[in-house]
Amino acid sequence: MAGSRVRWRWLVLPGAALAVWAVSHTDHGTAPDAAPRPSTTSSAAPDAAPSATPGGGATTPRPDGAYDPADCAAAVRKYATAAGVHPRLLMAILYNEAYKPHDPALERAWQRYKPDAAFGVANMHRAAFDEVKRGRDFADRKWEELPDDRTLAVEAAAWYLHDLNRQLPARWPAGHTRDELLALGYNAGAGNMLAFARGTPPGGQAQSYLDRLHENWTQAGRAVAR
Repeated sequence: MAGSRVRWRWLVLPGAALAVWAVSHTDHGTAPDAAPRPSTTSSAAPDAAPSATPGGGATTPRPDGAYDPADCAAAVRKYATAAGVHPRLLMAILYNEAYKPHDPALERAWQRYKPDAAFGVANMHRAAFDEVKRGRDFADRKWEELPDDRTLAVEAAAWYLHDLNRQLPARWPAGHTRDELLALGYNAGAGNMLAFARGTPPGGQAQSYLDRLHENWTQAGRAVAR
């Protein structure tokens, strides 16, 4: 989760709000195919740059509150390409971050209960968003807009990955690929990412995040190829 050293789990919301969510939401989780490791290239540029032209898909919340990361495929292709990161990596991170409901009303209700909660489909904390937006074309946007604007959430996540990528050295001794390190940085922060690059083994939570990235890799590839 961007801007947090420890990934928090989505806890049960107070009764009434959770009941509303249970009635009005559909589970969109699907079992992925056999998941290959993320790209082993040392460059963050896509192997073959996908089209940045929007190809359909909802980037604003659906009326029924349902959410599938693949809905954001057009925005993922556009902003990952602009930020110089792999669209497949960004999409896989969205799948990793889909562990909790991404309904705007529920996100805000949870934030009132847990003020340091993250917002948006990319689960970004306020400090991370305020940092990554500096000097960018969304500099005038507010963190509070993330639950309602999935395009903004995807754009911010893409540039956060870009900024993490700039901190990685040209080479590192650890056996992780660049995409794996960027995902670990997204989850655990830049300092931990650099420690993992130097050879420090990921802890249990970071390794779990990386394992899920591998599990989501195939469906992420299918989503951005649409």
